[in-house]
Amino acid sequence: MSKFMVAGFVQMETIVKVEALPVPYKQFESIPDVVNSGIGGAGFNEAMALRWLGNEVDFMSMVSRSMSKHQIETYLATYDVDLGMDYVLPMLDGMPTSVILYCRGKKQTFEDVKDIRHVEYDLELMERQIQDKDMVLMSNCNFCRPLIGLARQYHKPIAVNVRSMRAEKIANKEDFLKAADILYISDDDLENEHYDCIQECREKYDPEIIIMGIGDKGVILYIKEDNSLLEYKPVKTNEIVNTIGAGNALFSSFLHYYVKTKDAKEAIKNALLFASYKIGFVGTSNGFMTEEQIEQWKKLIWM
Repeated sequence: MSKFMVAGFVQMETIVKVEALPVPYKQFESIPDVVNSGIGGAGFNEAMALRWLGNEVDFMSMVSRSMSKHQIETYLATYDVDLGMDYVLPMLDGMPTSVILYCRGKKQTFEDVKDIRHVEYDLELMERQIQDKDMVLMSNCNFCRPLIGLARQYHKPIAVNVRSMRAEKIANKEDFLKAADILYISDDDLENEHYDCIQECREKYDPEIIIMGIGDKGVILYIKEDNSLLEYKPVKTNEIVNTIGAGNALFSSFLHYYVKTKDAKEAIKNALLFASYKIGFVGTSNGFMTEEQIEQWKKLIWM
């Protein structure tokens, strides 16, 4: 069992299945089973996945002062996940919220993070909890920035989910990119070719590992140790219902296996299985496999 610190967003999310994007105007529609509401956010989803795989997880985040931790714990109980809320602090004026419209693999996201960009997390709490961790997984949001220095101070590897690499967004996340030992990028809004982006990251930020999600084509994996650059096709376990949250699931499961085995190539195969099962479910924080299930699927696919 590995010990992770995960720092990132937790938010209320509503996912709406639509017939087309952009959505054609209709004054009113009443359709069963197209609206799903729950709790999500990149940090929360990653913490959930790591906990599901059997790790010890300290999840560092913030919620609104008006939101009870019991609400989140009740949500977790429905999925039989024991993810402690000791480090989710009620410090915000409002609760971060998102609405995601999705249609056959495409999505449009509306996000309101309230005042989380301007509120600082408890640094002493971070420093106390980081000291026994095997890995720090963080999102590139403002309250996570102090973790960069703490991770260096205590010699903890850093994994960062930066998602977008658009030029106008990079300036605000350069410190995360430079600090990352393991970097996850999505190709959702890339401005250049996949391999050009990876090469630029290699030269500019020098991470140990880069994982780029390339949608229904799978992933690209760069490993500095042997200078390998490999493309892995997706695998199929479930029928695809909703791909939202697949990147969080893939990255978390990769880190779980990488910390456990130090074998990035084997870890990415397990991560592809984990993500392929997850996209058979609606909601970003459910649909996770156990290690035992992953082993069963590996025997069916690769052995």
